[in-house]
Amino acid sequence: MEQTQSRKACRAVILNVGDELLDGIRTNGHLVWLGEQLARRGVRVLRGSVVRDEAEQIAAEISHAWEEANLIVTTGGMGPTRDDLIRQAVASALGLKLVHNSQAEATLRDRFVRLRREVSPGDLRQCLLPEGAELIPNPRGTSPGIYLSHEGRTLVMLPGPGLELRPMFEEEVIPRLCSCGAACEEEAYVQIRTFGIGAVPLENLVRPHLLPGMTLTFGTHTGIVDARISAGESDACCDRMLDVARKIRDTVGDDFICTGHACLATLLVEQLTAMGSTVALGESCTGGLLASAFTDVPGSSKVLMGSAVCYSNDAKISLLGIPSCIISQHGAVSAECAAAMATAAAEKFGSDYGLSVTGYAGPGGGTEEDPVGTIYFGYASPSGVWTRRVVLVGDRLQVKARAVNTALDWMRRNLNCYGVEDKLHSA
Repeated sequence: MEQTQSRKACRAVILNVGDELLDGIRTNGHLVWLGEQLARRGVRVLRGSVVRDEAEQIAAEISHAWEEANLIVTTGGMGPTRDDLIRQAVASALGLKLVHNSQAEATLRDRFVRLRREVSPGDLRQCLLPEGAELIPNPRGTSPGIYLSHEGRTLVMLPGPGLELRPMFEEEVIPRLCSCGAACEEEAYVQIRTFGIGAVPLENLVRPHLLPGMTLTFGTHTGIVDARISAGESDACCDRMLDVARKIRDTVGDDFICTGHACLATLLVEQLTAMGSTVALGESCTGGLLASAFTDVPGSSKVLMGSAVCYSNDAKISLLGIPSCIISQHGAVSAECAAAMATAAAEKFGSDYGLSVTGYAGPGGGTEEDPVGTIYFGYASPSGVWTRRVVLVGDRLQVKARAVNTALDWMRRNLNCYGVEDKLHSA
């Protein structure tokens, strides 16, 4: 955090290029991801723009960004086809020549030999760089990135595919920005992650603990509310900000998840691993998303014994052995069925714990007593079986995603796994 105080202020503009972004063919995940990465390093993103694959539009945006920011990050428009025009647009906007880079050509030809492909004149356009620019290696694709320091500003140009862009930014761009003082070596804020408390009540709990000059921002997603505390105009160091985080943890109580960016499934996997315990899942309305959340976490194979997706009533009976009388008497969406599913999952897969989800994700279904959005959860443990009912708001996909996080959070609370990390990191 001390570095945040001494480094020069960095203001950034993100420019995403591509017709597919504006035609709705592909979502613009790059803006969200890059904004998150830059914010973590103390870089203030002034704005983001999306433009078509048209040289005049791109050049105009580059010229505009050059006047207001000292860091410009672009994505897309760097491939071998005729609509990949960002190199020419940048050169035109900045009054620079495009020069052929022999190192880029050698790398390209070597890659094409391994792919058993012929190099075309169009492919060689990827070897053009604005005068004075450096290559950013791209071992996962054909187009290298470009890093240009010019007139006291930095321009970073990255290819469009996320599988290429993200590792290039993390492995090559961030270290360069840190070395020139444009970005922090460590995170520039402390993030408090919570579940089950709204942004306004959380703000009321957090603000009394802040030091004068600290800044507070919020982010919400599928039931999770993040509060980010930055040093702002205060002189708070890393340890002092973590001190504030610990006080907030004690104030927020069980709604506190962690500091940093750890997801609920990660915390559960870590806690179950530390306990030497295992879990099995029984899912209906979430259709396997709960199991997917667990298996997204490295090391989950040590704790997740198995999952049964029992979408139909027959599947609940045949796969998990739920007695048909439970479904006929109480319904598939009921506390009784959720309890039976959790218990049966634990027994079937031989786990210590069982977690189940059943409900009405919508848009159809539901009853007067249990409308669309009603979800029942079951939790089986060595000391007993419990159920929980919630009514979630949103469309089908939103209800399913929120149901997964609610299930994970409920088990987290039962296991009482949360904590404040000893240092800032990107979990």
